[in-house]
Amino acid sequence: MEQSCDREKVLKNVFFESMCRKALRDVSERRGRWMKRKRKEEGTRLTSRVRTCRWLNRVRASIMGNTESVVVQKRLARFRPDERPVIEGAFNRLQGGTAGKTLTLDALKTSMSGLAPDSMIQRLYRCMCSIDPGLAAAAASGDTSSSAAPGVSREQLVVFLADALRGTAEERAPLVMVMTQRGAEAAAAVTCEEVAEFLQDLISAVVQILVHRGRLQGWKSGRMGDGSVGVKLLSEQMCSELKPTDQGRCDVSCLEDWIFRVSQVSLYLELLVAEGLSVSLSGRPAPTLLPPCRETPWDKLHCLLDVPTLMFLALQLPDRYSAPWRLVFSTQLHGESFTRMVSGLTRHGPTLLLIKDSVGHVFGGFASHGWEVKPQFQGDSRCFLFTVFPKLRVFTATGYNEHFMYLNQHQQTMPNGLGMGGQHDYFGLWLDSDFGRGHSRARPKCTTYGSPQLSGEEDFSVDSVEVWAVGKPPEPEEGEEGKRSVLDTDLEVQAIMEMTGKTLHSQGLREPEEEEQ
Repeated sequence: MEQSCDREKVLKNVFFESMCRKALRDVSERRGRWMKRKRKEEGTRLTSRVRTCRWLNRVRASIMGNTESVVVQKRLARFRPDERPVIEGAFNRLQGGTAGKTLTLDALKTSMSGLAPDSMIQRLYRCMCSIDPGLAAAAASGDTSSSAAPGVSREQLVVFLADALRGTAEERAPLVMVMTQRGAEAAAAVTCEEVAEFLQDLISAVVQILVHRGRLQGWKSGRMGDGSVGVKLLSEQMCSELKPTDQGRCDVSCLEDWIFRVSQVSLYLELLVAEGLSVSLSGRPAPTLLPPCRETPWDKLHCLLDVPTLMFLALQLPDRYSAPWRLVFSTQLHGESFTRMVSGLTRHGPTLLLIKDSVGHVFGGFASHGWEVKPQFQGDSRCFLFTVFPKLRVFTATGYNEHFMYLNQHQQTMPNGLGMGGQHDYFGLWLDSDFGRGHSRARPKCTTYGSPQLSGEEDFSVDSVEVWAVGKPPEPEEGEEGKRSVLDTDLEVQAIMEMTGKTLHSQGLREPEEEEQ
């Protein structure tokens, strides 16, 4: 009995172990099938996700492409229909006939050869490369990946041309920011020194274009002052209008405000882009920066002005003074004669007076109409004083008084000479009738124009003087021809009588008459 019981126990154990193994095997097989099915489903799901991602990328790329196209089309819409082919064709023209998807720096240098310094061409190229057509703005700060492009695309060029030629101050500020930066890496702000360096390159390029394109309007740059000095003076003057932060840096908003207030920045940039990149637009011809010059004996004259200084002073004149400039007096040509200078001042309408003193300072004043010899002040608030060297500045009327102009000669009771601003014996600018001497007194400033001392020394000696007629000569009134003195017709006789000590008594009793031009 005991043996049979033991056998039954063994059989039961074997059966139980067999059932357990079978159950474990079934579970393992079911788990394997489940895992296989799950892996298959996940693989299908993964493949579907990859395909979806790829499709989304294609859609996104398509959308971005359409965005760039829309931005470019909006920029082109700023131009007239007859101007758009010029803008769209600029890319191929700058490439010089070479096939390529981008405009290279070498191609740009070749196209602008002789029209701008290499440093200015590199600034333009860097600015074009930084433009993101999708955002339609230069990468003035932040991501600089766009500036690392191997060249300028057609879309980038169109956006650059549109913003440079037809953009607002807000759109031009990022362009100026990128061109101002010294390195290729973008920054959020620049220093005033960097802005000055950019301006020197920009002004130099403008002067080169005026000379190369024959846009000097009758002026002879070889018979004028040192242009390199004028470039630095004009750059410093324009930089003085900046309003940097306390740390002396300028961000995009600072540059935007500056471009909005200082019209020369946009004016010079437009000329550089239009002439340098050969983008001639019929609807908006290139700006004229110099006034016409007529009747000037350049073979005998070395002008006190240089081209950049002339560009600056021409912009300061009221809009209606657009007549050709004419030299009506120069100590180089006519000698040191106050009477001869007075004849140039009184018979040619509005004039610009230039004085160089014995220590090299150059300064002067603008008279809004022809001078009259009389012991009273004359003129109006359009008159101004200015300095050319060592700094380029303009000082306009303050409204404190109306002592704008004064011209008197051969009087015993009133000062004899030419004055502008201030008061008797304390003028902002004074030339004595004895010629060769003058003063500029301002402690602390001239009351009429708010100007400081213009000359190197308060009481100065004259080195040279020029008078330029800058407006339309006045029309003579009827019946004036018969009232003129015989001496009025012969200036040489007047000068000889003055040098021999003879007094022209009638000068103090009547006004000088005007000749018909």
